[in-house]
Amino acid sequence: MRWTRAAGRGLLAAAVIIAGYAGPQAGAGERTAGSGGRGPLTLVTGGDLTGYLRGVLADWNRAHPREKVTLVELPEAADEVRAQMSTSLRSGSDRYDVLNIDVAWTSEFAAAGWIAPLNADRFPVKRFLPPVVDTATFGGRLHALPYVTNAGLLYYRKDILERAGEKPPRTWDELERLARTVAPEHGLDGYAGQFLPYEGLTVNAAEAVQSAGGSILAGEGTRVTVGSPEAREALEFLADGVREGWIPEEALTYKEEESRRSFQEGRLLFLRNWPYVHALAGGAESKVAGRFGVVPLPGPDGPAAGILGGSNLAVNARSRHRESAADLLAYLTSETVQRRVLTEGALPPVWAELYEDPGLVRRFPYLPTLRESVLAAKPRPKSPRYEQVNLAVQAVVHDVMAQRETPASGVARLERELRAIVRRG
Repeated sequence: MRWTRAAGRGLLAAAVIIAGYAGPQAGAGERTAGSGGRGPLTLVTGGDLTGYLRGVLADWNRAHPREKVTLVELPEAADEVRAQMSTSLRSGSDRYDVLNIDVAWTSEFAAAGWIAPLNADRFPVKRFLPPVVDTATFGGRLHALPYVTNAGLLYYRKDILERAGEKPPRTWDELERLARTVAPEHGLDGYAGQFLPYEGLTVNAAEAVQSAGGSILAGEGTRVTVGSPEAREALEFLADGVREGWIPEEALTYKEEESRRSFQEGRLLFLRNWPYVHALAGGAESKVAGRFGVVPLPGPDGPAAGILGGSNLAVNARSRHRESAADLLAYLTSETVQRRVLTEGALPPVWAELYEDPGLVRRFPYLPTLRESVLAAKPRPKSPRYEQVNLAVQAVVHDVMAQRETPASGVARLERELRAIVRRG
């Protein structure tokens, strides 16, 4: 998950209509967001590198002097953010009222009873890109509110492909051929994603499995579906890339930033990464500025079925100020603030109409491609034990890519490990 990227400044006067938020499905005694009191709030998030969120919250604080928000920033790395949040929530603490969480954590936090259900009618969810709403639901209910979305994109060296008389790849076969033949002719490595064993590798692996027509889990984590020919095909694609050399071995150590720097320094022909890379690769210090393009990720037979990234906003079920917290969620997901999420934070908003705004498309030319990718994407595997699922996937896939295990045996091992995790649940 990328918490913040790019720069920008702006002011906004905000006023949020106060209303009741208790959902009609709320059971007796259930801590539904909006059923509590009013007062000051604490919002916890991963590190805000650009400061845009501080400006957004400063406007809220000026308009709501009795419900001021204190921002708590945790380390940027998603794994550390999750660890600190879950430790606080598990203890029953009400220190944090609103949590900016990775979309993949929603099911885990909801199943544990750490976050309060939301009344979807209170928020503009019908204005959001449809797939992002699925990341915020668990058990048929909305447990968080989409705030920022994300989908992987394929960055490519436009100048190199034009010189070779080639078009950007739409399939895995085309990607492999170009990465294996064109890249070395120009002294470049072929293709890289995020292949270090961490959350990013789970994303890359799930993208490949889904694009091949398979899945890892189904039934909100109750059924293991990874033992399929499609999953084996996906792992073969990744493992063959390393074995044949068009995925450099160094890429097995890459997270987002390492892979971004490799592309930006002119060492890669193709890169799978998030939209934040676009602004940095086009910056004055980039060696590829003006020489790269972006297209949807390729799959076996056409555009991939990617994985949704981004973050959701959730309300701590222990918060004493849940009405104020629900108001803050409505403010942060309003059209005006969502516009600032893009223009000041360079983060993909969840409002669908912003992707077709002519002024924004001129400023952020990747928006149409990103919209196409988000609409084709799916959430990561939902599970109340997501962290264990995540660790199992990344460990097995890394072993397969590092040639320590065959794709067939890796799929079989992953199926066994996930079945054990599901049984414990």
